[in-house]
Order: sequence, then structure tokens, then C-alpha cells
Amino acid sequence: MKTKPTPPSPERFEELAEIARTLGHAHRLVLLEHISQGERSVERLAELAGLSIANASQHLQHLRRAGFVETRRDGKRVLYRRGAGPLSNVLAALRDYAEHQRAEIRAVVSDSIDQRDRLEGISIEELLGRLKADNVVLLDVRPEEEFALGHLPGALNIPAPELERRLGELPANKEIVAYCRGPYCVLSTDAVTALRAHGRQARRLGAGFPEWKAAGLRTETLASR
Repeated sequence: MKTKPTPPSPERFEELAEIARTLGHAHRLVLLEHISQGERSVERLAELAGLSIANASQHLQHLRRAGFVETRRDGKRVLYRRGAGPLSNVLAALRDYAEHQRAEIRAVVSDSIDQRDRLEGISIEELLGRLKADNVVLLDVRPEEEFALGHLPGALNIPAPELERRLGELPANKEIVAYCRGPYCVLSTDAVTALRAHGRQARRLGAGFPEWKAAGLRTETLASR
């Protein structure tokens, strides 16, 4: 006699729906993207997201209650950092689904994301092996502020807008692996395109700093160097 399968618990789905409602606002997703790069004050997060401090604070409180972010006080400032859960995985899953929804459009419309997908990406596992062999240079093309908060060990920081005039700072005898905020950040794609146009060997990291950090791999800050 076959055992009847246990039906899913309605309470469990209500819990998932509550999480979805918390994330169901573009401003909150933007704030989470910035927080995933490193700890920041509410004032700086509001500036980066283009929000008023009051509006940003309201959205951050929703995220804090759901456990997506945590806070600490630094004098009069309140600083926000990522919560203990797999935030990078959640954001990556949302990006992947949005990308799936746009698949048919991407087939006929050429844009920067199409260009990115055509550029060969290197996995974290492959990069770790290349770093051991010491035959690649890591290039972080995020803004200096994000680099200071945390970056891959030994990475050089040349923000994307400065790359053309600072090419001389990169060694010519090694392949360059560029990375930025994640798999859907086009800064690394643009950097690889520019580097190849100048005859340099370059690839992008398929993931980004948040995914590297979420994998439990070692990171550096400017203070730790």
C-alpha cells in the first residue's frame, strides 16, 4: 500500500510569502545590493540609492525585521551590514529568474548583457587554481569606496572609468581577471572589452565580490593590507 504524500504546510508557504513581500520593492533590493558590498551608514546608503534618509531608513527597518540586514552603533551613526543568512544566494536567484524571463528578448535585442554573456567568464574554482600558479592579476573595477570595504586578496583597484588612462599600472606579461559587484555587473565586462582592445589578455570573473565572500573565502580591506 502506497503512503500518501504529506501535503505542504500552509504555514511554510505563508512564511515564504512574507519574505517575498519584504523583498517586493525595488528600493529594498537596491539597498541590499549596496549592503552586500560592505557595511555602510544609513546616510551613505540613502545617497547611493538616491533616497531620502527617512525613506531609506524605513526600507532598512523592514529588511532588518526580516533578518536580511543587521545594525550596530558607531557613536551617533547607525551602520548596516548583511544579515547571517545567504543574502548573496537570494539576490543571485532573483537575478537568474529575471534573466530567464528576458531570454526571448535577449535573443533579438543586442545589449550590454548580451555582450557580457559572450565574454568568457572564469569560475571561482578555476581562479583559485590560477592564483596558486601566480599567472593572473586580479583587477577590481568597482569604485574605490567599495574596494576599501572589502576585496579579493591581492587585487588591484582601478575603477572602470579610470581604466583607459591607467593601463600602464597593469603588468603586461600576465592575464588579467576583472571582477566587480556580481555576475550581472557590466563593469567587469566593459573592462575586459577595453583591455582586449589594447591587446591585453583579459577575462572576467563569472561571480563577483559578494559571491566570493559568501563562499567563505578570504577577503582583504585596505586596513588589513
